[in-house]
Amino acid sequence: MQIATPELLADIRGRFALVDSCPEQGKRVFFENAGGALTLTAVVETSAEYAAIPDNQGRENVASKGGSAAIATAKKDIRCFLNASAGEVFMGESGTELLFRLIRTACLGVEKGGTVLGSSIEHPASRSAAIRWAEIAGLRYISVPHEDATGLVTPEAYRAHVRSDTRVATILHGSPVTGMAMDVGAIAAAIRETAPDCLIIVDGIQYAAHGGVDIEAYGIDGYVISPYKVFSRHGYGLAWISDRLAALPHDSLIGAPDAPWEMGTRDAGAYATFSEVVRYFEWLGGRVSNAKTPRGQIEAAGKAMAAQEWALTELMLHGNATQHGLADMPGALIIGGIQNSARRGLVSVAFDGVETGEVVAALNARGIRTHIRKADHYSGNVLVPLGLESCVRISLCHYNTASEVLTLLAALEDIL
Repeated sequence: MQIATPELLADIRGRFALVDSCPEQGKRVFFENAGGALTLTAVVETSAEYAAIPDNQGRENVASKGGSAAIATAKKDIRCFLNASAGEVFMGESGTELLFRLIRTACLGVEKGGTVLGSSIEHPASRSAAIRWAEIAGLRYISVPHEDATGLVTPEAYRAHVRSDTRVATILHGSPVTGMAMDVGAIAAAIRETAPDCLIIVDGIQYAAHGGVDIEAYGIDGYVISPYKVFSRHGYGLAWISDRLAALPHDSLIGAPDAPWEMGTRDAGAYATFSEVVRYFEWLGGRVSNAKTPRGQIEAAGKAMAAQEWALTELMLHGNATQHGLADMPGALIIGGIQNSARRGLVSVAFDGVETGEVVAALNARGIRTHIRKADHYSGNVLVPLGLESCVRISLCHYNTASEVLTLLAALEDIL
């Protein structure tokens, strides 16, 4: 179900703003999608439309009711996107802020004296929150080690460390450093074999744009995404929580009906922009399949995105008859291995004896946007065990093209 035709790919690219140019730099190729994906033009237009409206929810006027209706529609759309029939969906400041809030509530709401389980592959958004709130709540944090060679943490690794007193667990769905996707459903099942009542919270920020989310299949209690990495805009995050996590004591206004998780006036425009994201998934799913229901179209779109990205990363790694791939370039170390079926739209590579920052700068000078990951608080958990100070992160999405990949490879060969 790959996005195979040039006509469809052109239609896809036509729906995104600044697909091949930057207002500061001019013509460019965008391989920095893990830092923030391209934005749908419909999102840009919807943002501008709602930014002009002064009316907030809860007032007795038509504009106020329109904003409330947009929020209600978006929450329905978000449930469909995530395949979440129960629980609650709500907005926060960012994905990181929401992970902290969910993990804090979980740690403070469970019985003291147990453990919190996380992994060494996690982004600091979840790992920092879990370590901090475990200590405050009187719980002990346990870290499950990931595999350096594959860039993954496995269900078996979690199974070896889960205990009957594991109260809270965190899982990273997709790594922004290795590009690998964890098997969330299998990891959650492994946890529940020993700790059936554990509250399980998933960081889906990197993964959500790369193959579809299915809450019903995971058996978890929380899932967080950052919409600016799923073709929307900056300034908000989205979370889903199960009914039992929602019922725990949490920050809310005294006397507020139903103890809501959202605090203050909501940005109806932010919600409306995510409806535009869902409409895009439905449109794409309808183009690549015969699916007739919104959820069926979303699932079909996710599969097509994953197939397209797999084809592009394989081309990036192996090249073609006339162009060497990354794996054939001198001194190249592909993080997570060259052949790894868990890879989702991202290749991180280091070159022996070559300064990463110089490579990224040289690519940028050629109009090719990539990113340097350093052995700092964001990426040191992956790079330090590999003996690396940094790497080049090349991250793509389904709207990137084979021509763009070949342009990158030719530029890298020239630079090296």
